Amino acid sequence: QLRLEESGGSLVQPGGSLRLSCKISGFTLETRPIGWFRQAPGKEREGVSCITSSSGRAFYGDFVKGRFSASRDNAKNTAWLQMNSLKPEDTAVYYCALGSYGFCPGLISDSSYFGSWGQGTQVIVSS
Repeated sequence: QLRLEESGGSLVQPGGSLRLSCKISGFTLETRPIGWFRQAPGKEREGVSCITSSSGRAFYGDFVKGRFSASRDNAKNTAWLQMNSLKPEDTAVYYCALGSYGFCPGLISDSSYFGSWGQGTQVIVSS
């Protein structure tokens, strides 16, 4: 059974760092991209990153501005999102999602490209 499980969310001070993990089970990861999304209270879900399956090239939402870095290890069926220089506006539930196709969407927030989702992990950036 396909399952995605995020972990690593926590309370962190502004300027701090977190590393989120996404463990995939029941599926061989190496042919699909992994997306990261987030949703803050009262706001729409937005795309954070998408990392391709083949080259491992990652794409990011404009708000990331070099602060986040996505990575993956297909052998471990795991993906990560390293988040640095966190800001209060980064507070949200973060989700990982498995791509339904072999490529990332042109629009990073296009969730229709992703068919399976984790339950999310809470990130709170606050002093």
